[in-house]
Amino acid sequence: MNYQDAIDYIHNTHKFGMKLGLDNIKRLLMHMGNPQSNLKFIHVAGTNGKGSICAFINSILFEAGFKVGLYTSPYLEEFEERMRINNQNIPKDKLIYYVEYIKPIIEKLVVEGYNHPTEFEIITAIAFKYFCDENVDFVVLEVGLGGRFDATNVIDSSLVSVITTIDYDHMDKLGDTLEKIAFEKAGIIKENGTVVSFYQKDEALKVIEEVSRFKNASLSVMDINDVKIKESNSNHQVFDYKNYKNLKISIIGKHQIYNASLAVMAVEKLIQYGINISEDVIKRGLINAKWPGRIEVISKLPLIVIDGAHNPQGMAALKEALNLFTYNRLILVIGMLKDKDTDSMLKLIVPEADLIITTKPISDRAYTAEELSQKIAYDDVLHFENIDDAINEALKSAGKNDLILFCGSLYMIGHVRMYLKNVIK
Repeated sequence: MNYQDAIDYIHNTHKFGMKLGLDNIKRLLMHMGNPQSNLKFIHVAGTNGKGSICAFINSILFEAGFKVGLYTSPYLEEFEERMRINNQNIPKDKLIYYVEYIKPIIEKLVVEGYNHPTEFEIITAIAFKYFCDENVDFVVLEVGLGGRFDATNVIDSSLVSVITTIDYDHMDKLGDTLEKIAFEKAGIIKENGTVVSFYQKDEALKVIEEVSRFKNASLSVMDINDVKIKESNSNHQVFDYKNYKNLKISIIGKHQIYNASLAVMAVEKLIQYGINISEDVIKRGLINAKWPGRIEVISKLPLIVIDGAHNPQGMAALKEALNLFTYNRLILVIGMLKDKDTDSMLKLIVPEADLIITTKPISDRAYTAEELSQKIAYDDVLHFENIDDAINEALKSAGKNDLILFCGSLYMIGHVRMYLKNVIK
């Protein structure tokens, strides 16, 4: 196999769909020697903030001198971003090796009459094997979808289960009430485990408390009053969390202060296990944490911001973050997937814009640019099916004091980021 063969093999399994359930991945990992059994996990579920919180925890553990595996999804620019060790993507030759390793195992299972593993199950299994072979100290593990039946939940135990904000998303698969969604997210809570949770709406928190009691797990819920914001601008943010003073992050948006605080709360649990992490290490880890594609400033002149918000809660955070910037006109370039709550998101962000350009994210679930422009229903919406054409139109239309905002889907943001890095020097 060459690299493209390996990537094609993984992506071609997309046709087997998405099946929530753990039988497939259990069987696959059993044939691989159960590599996940040799790993120590910090497991992160929730609707928004999962990736950012994983990035903060990963950065703190890395600064503490540990060898840290990080598993996240989706990727922005390169597939290999999904599995990293000490902030380095899995090397392409290693990815080829693991695809060659797993392919005959999968073929054997199919011949024996079992379901073909899904794309996400295969990627998750490869990550576990890679992290095990590389003998990492910890794995920061982001849930793909939901929690209870997500492939990552094949793990038997975690050092900490982290539950971020819970809101309405993936309702076709997780349920149409906050209680049902919270129940799926709380599925990562382990018997006699340790849980930290974001402060939640009452109906979601009640479910998390019930599941924790049932599993005999100790639950700590973050108190918003423990967070004191001192400074929040378009470059950095400074805050206190409990007894930690003047913590600083370079990831933008007030919501990221709360994400960072929950990450610190999770790290405090690790400290209680006797893991050596000092306050200085926590501070370095927070300021050095990077999470591209989330209210990320790509250029100052013109001012260009990209953000992967793809549900109402995320879009509301983006809308609030716009107050951190000074600009004349807002040029909004937006693309969205059909299985998201597009109406609620459009209602939040469209009124902020002076010029609107729609485009089509790189996904078979995406609205065409024309379909999305019709949903917006303004007379002067421009639409370009090709993302590059939409970018070029925005650049051409922007004055030096305008803000160009690209948002609506992570399946668009990665391409935008790569293209702009080549165009803007």
